[in-house]
Amino acid sequence: MTEVLFYHLQNMSLENVLPPLLEKSFERGWRTVVHTTSEERVEALDAHLWTYRDDSFLPHATWRIEDAGEQPIVLTVNGHNPNRATVRFLIDNAPLPEDSDLYERLVLVFNGDDEVALDAARAVWTDCKSRGFEVTYWQADERGRWQRRQ
Repeated sequence: MTEVLFYHLQNMSLENVLPPLLEKSFERGWRTVVHTTSEERVEALDAHLWTYRDDSFLPHATWRIEDAGEQPIVLTVNGHNPNRATVRFLIDNAPLPEDSDLYERLVLVFNGDDEVALDAARAVWTDCKSRGFEVTYWQADERGRWQRRQ
């Protein structure tokens, strides 16, 4: 069954939150796709993931490169799964993929300070619940650690 995790960003940026989440996925050996809604965002994230921390190395690529299928993390703007990922991150209000039930885990990261993003996340939550997916809601505590909320 597909597990869907909702990460509610408040007073934090995606650029600070996404790399550690991707690191955890990579450390666990999960193939991952990050789905955003613009090529500009893909380019910015691509550059950021190489430089976000001096001691980091997070192997990734964009969907456009020839060997994207061999990469552990692929950034994309479409619903394809170029690297046969089992985990898909949805950012910037990217839609659920048509083949959502084929993923082990979907991770929706949304900006809680943006009403459009909040409404979109609520709609996805309802959709996922109606499909029988296991859904969980995560919010950072005052120290920035993610806590599962009820």
